[in-house]
Amino acid sequence: MIKHWINGKHWEDAPERAGDVYDPATGKVANQVAFASVSEVDAAVSAAAEAFASWRNASLAQRSTVMFKFRELLNARKGDLAAIVSAEHGKVVSDAGGEIQRALESVEYACGIPQLLKGGFSENASTRVDVYSIQQPVGVVGVISPFNFPAMVPLWFVPTAIACGNAVVLKPSEKDPSASIFIAELFAEAGLPDGVLNVVHGDKVAVDRLLEHPVVKAISFVGSTPIARYVYETGTAHGKRVQALGGAKNHMVVLPDADLDLAADAAVSAGFGSAGERCMAISVVVAVGPVGDELVSKIKSRIADVQVGSGPSCEMGPLVTGAHRDKVTSYLDAGVEAGASLVVDGRNHPIDGDASGFWLGPTLFDHVGTDMTIYTDEIFGPVLSVVRCDSYEEAVELVNSNRYGNGTAIFTNDGGAARRFQNEIEVGMVGVNVPIPVPVAYYSFGGWKESLFGDSHAYGPHGVHFFTRSKVITSRWLDPSHGGVNLGFPQNT
Repeated sequence: MIKHWINGKHWEDAPERAGDVYDPATGKVANQVAFASVSEVDAAVSAAAEAFASWRNASLAQRSTVMFKFRELLNARKGDLAAIVSAEHGKVVSDAGGEIQRALESVEYACGIPQLLKGGFSENASTRVDVYSIQQPVGVVGVISPFNFPAMVPLWFVPTAIACGNAVVLKPSEKDPSASIFIAELFAEAGLPDGVLNVVHGDKVAVDRLLEHPVVKAISFVGSTPIARYVYETGTAHGKRVQALGGAKNHMVVLPDADLDLAADAAVSAGFGSAGERCMAISVVVAVGPVGDELVSKIKSRIADVQVGSGPSCEMGPLVTGAHRDKVTSYLDAGVEAGASLVVDGRNHPIDGDASGFWLGPTLFDHVGTDMTIYTDEIFGPVLSVVRCDSYEEAVELVNSNRYGNGTAIFTNDGGAARRFQNEIEVGMVGVNVPIPVPVAYYSFGGWKESLFGDSHAYGPHGVHFFTRSKVITSRWLDPSHGGVNLGFPQNT
């Protein structure tokens, strides 16, 4: 049984409810996870509130020391964490290792918290009056993370929140919960005081309690757009600061002058890595002008070489659950019925090893219309759609008219076209000959339109801003020459 982590230890009380945790490669139940009741969420929040009272006053030196120690422990144990992620999520170990390597960047950014929390100071803003700003922690914060990155997404938020002086209650996905417990144990080993990081598992009961709890001051969320909207509206209605990152339909625009081998490699890598279960996956290739036939042919030939399975040489694993695999598969039939050309049917792809799990190979559609569900919906699986456009302008209009605005890419050898694209495109993260433009940790991650609810992006400078509140102090220390009473409105002189 995978248990909660509350106040620095595993929660021993028997759960009222529990859920199954599967091995996606075999389709069999591998473990069970406790589902938190309202009272257990309250216990975690109470532990966080008690810990916050002292942790908020911990010196920046102490906080950064814990972060540096955690970074070293995580780096030393990243192979163990990758194995946990692979076993519960299904992504191959090498992909899980890449997830953790990128997570380490966010931890390293948080290690620099003494520099990141420097305020401003203006001497003599008025005569013998100084004005300065400071950043203080928000309080108890909730982090609700998705199944597709069970290590990286929590580490986008938790290190920054803790380094800023907050206490955290983390609610990971119930589909792959063990990574969060591993992270909490490493933080405890790094010297983080009990209660500063708590982990509660569960479903909507746990989520709703975090959104409604009066002691929780802020919520960070990553997931689908409908749930992101719900989290944002519910959390803000209860007076909380909320950043809710939603879904995506990421386009890769390929201009006629592009290197088509590079573009085909990128489309396959970004479309089918992690079985397409990435919010930054490329799910639409926009072929501009005459390149469509050749580009589709090159993508098709590369798909044939993708090794799907659980063996050590495999590049793509199963989907996370049987229900999700079946939902993704239903889009293949829907695409054919709508008139798209099914170039590669992932249901026929060979599986290396035990084929009883939640498997689906890479699928490629061509001649996809913008009214088809395979285009309009976020499928979140290994399904790549090719849409054909006659011009650059038509391609830009296609991307900009989409309700999502998470990530996009352009492939071209024309610097002017690339510069124009990055200026005109209405998307939060843009790649130029880079198919998955996830920002490095000292920038921030987030989209536009229905891909983000709230004003703050994740991690980086936006993360520090989200997990702190600014306070401005105006001070005057009187000297013997100060004047007497003056009833006039104070003026800057």
